[in-house]
Amino acid sequence: MRNPKWHRDEIILALDLYFNPDRGSLDSNNPNIINLSRILNELPLFAHKPDEQRFRNPNGVTLKLCNFLPFDNDYNGKGMTRGSILDQELFIEFSNKRSELKIIATSIKAAISNIDVKTAISLVEDDDVTVLEGSILYKLHKVIERNSTIVKKKKERVIEIYGKLSCEICDFDFENFYGEIGNGFIECHHRTPLAQISVRAQTSLSDLALVCANCHRIIHRNLKTHHFEEIKALIQKRLC
Repeated sequence: MRNPKWHRDEIILALDLYFNPDRGSLDSNNPNIINLSRILNELPLFAHKPDEQRFRNPNGVTLKLCNFLPFDNDYNGKGMTRGSILDQELFIEFSNKRSELKIIATSIKAAISNIDVKTAISLVEDDDVTVLEGSILYKLHKVIERNSTIVKKKKERVIEIYGKLSCEICDFDFENFYGEIGNGFIECHHRTPLAQISVRAQTSLSDLALVCANCHRIIHRNLKTHHFEEIKALIQKRLC
């Protein structure tokens, strides 16, 4: 059986190496390619790898890097012809945003280097949201949102200041609508842009926003194109 197709996160890491001026030759004996192969095998993306021995091995990683050559205006040769649509899309997206790509790739590597964070990410269910930064940072974002300790502190602070819990976007108040059974219920959104999420940074209460389930879903659905404050402004404009 064939191994799964390359995931967005994997292509991001491969592109980061491809654009690295110190990457070395596109050869399976290149230490940088061997190291990338090791990292790809550690990503919590696939529950099943039909051919583990060949899964993202140095030869396969080398071939993937060669798939980028036809999209590279600085390359005069032919290159491989089996590049995917996603390969091309991400190459075009990041060819002029290499510093942003580096930040995202570094954050992905940092996330999987922490065994506790990696385990937590692997337990987050997949959904239909696709973001530029890939699923690992999106799942890390959700892990932070589900941290019961920091969420509890956020709710306590908001109640202390405003005396109630209501959506910061549409002002929906669960207790006001549902009565006692809605007391204390509200969801929490992590404001920090995905590319800037760090497993080493401590989450502050100001990084979090309390939102209703509907607004939270809309925020996540549009993370690829809008930051939190932009979405908040768009929704509140509709409510005026």
